[in-house]
Amino acid sequence: MENKVRARAVISGRVQGVFFRLETKKAADRYGVFGWVKNQRDGTVAAVFEGTKENVNSILAWCKQGPPIAKVLNVDVKWEEYKVEFDSFEVTY
Repeated sequence: MENKVRARAVISGRVQGVFFRLETKKAADRYGVFGWVKNQRDGTVAAVFEGTKENVNSILAWCKQGPPIAKVLNVDVKWEEYKVEFDSFEVTY
């Protein structure tokens, strides 16, 4: 069985109003990562990713770039205990 991990990320910069959540969902689906992504009131985007270590690292690397019109300044990652909490990836509001 592959090593499963969970990461909570807060992405800052020009990340709202630039399709960041939609493109994150597409990337998560490509990488087979489950969890959610959500705009925060402070202008950041928060996300939780669960999956294999390789796939979660891939989506985190993608978040550092984001979609073409985004300008990511920082991705703050906190590693958490894997919980098997999700069976899909969702954009939440």
